[in-house]
Amino acid sequence: MGAQLRVYKRRIRSVTATKKITKAMEMIAASRVVKAQRKVAASTPYATELTRAVTAVGTGSNTKHPLTTEAESATRAAVLLITSDRGLAGAFNSNAIKAAERLTARLESEGKAVDVYIVGRRGIAHYNFRERAIAQSWTGFTDEPSYADAKQVAGPLIEAVEKATADGGVDELHIVYTEFVSMMTQTAVDRRLLPLRLDEVATESSAASASGTSKGGVRPLYEFEPSAEDVLDALLPRYVESRIYNALLQSAASKHAATRRAMKSATDNAGELINTLSRLANAARQAEITQEISEIVGGASALADATAGSDN
Repeated sequence: MGAQLRVYKRRIRSVTATKKITKAMEMIAASRVVKAQRKVAASTPYATELTRAVTAVGTGSNTKHPLTTEAESATRAAVLLITSDRGLAGAFNSNAIKAAERLTARLESEGKAVDVYIVGRRGIAHYNFRERAIAQSWTGFTDEPSYADAKQVAGPLIEAVEKATADGGVDELHIVYTEFVSMMTQTAVDRRLLPLRLDEVATESSAASASGTSKGGVRPLYEFEPSAEDVLDALLPRYVESRIYNALLQSAASKHAATRRAMKSATDNAGELINTLSRLANAARQAEITQEISEIVGGASALADATAGSDN
């Protein structure tokens, strides 16, 4: 019984130490997710307005540009997958990887070759383990990404878009990341960055013309200096960088929220396990005490019988 009690006490100490660690990680993740949310809120308006500016140029001119023009027969696409450098975040990384694999399968079914670019050690490890090709990868900044990190990632992607397909360029650019919806909900999504979809804008303008009403009034006419193509050339890197930066921030906030939720679950499970082990340890100690009392009573009874026998 004594050995069993020592085993329970050792396990209780071990689980208690683990509980302290998971509780600390939960508190750290909770503080980081608040900062990440603020950065997401600060970056979203810029990315949105820049997209509107690009849309305005695209709809206001007939210039053919990789930013707004669909390729007649797209044969190659680039997919940027954003994961995290660290784990302990539940299904955060696996959901993003599965979304990227679904997107890759869909693009390949359309007859397009896919170049995969990855941010985060978890995604890189997944592809390396399965011996899949990676065009380029980045690590070390997934918890707190900066705009400089976004520019670093965007550089090779913009270069691939600007190149001809025969020279290793791509016709489309897609991004897969985890969108932060709330503290309890984070969703892995895929978005096509290039060419920019102008269908929604055109549909909205047509509907406004047909109804005779529009929030923005009559569609304005634009004059471009020096030319619409030069304006799009200037906006292309800014657009890609802002979208990637916003996606990095969204993923960082989602990762911290997922870590907080996973660590809270681990802390709660550790507490339940400690309670169970404590009950088992109490039962073992009670059994040990009962056995000792029984041995004492039995010894006293035997001694009394022996003494009575000697007196006779």
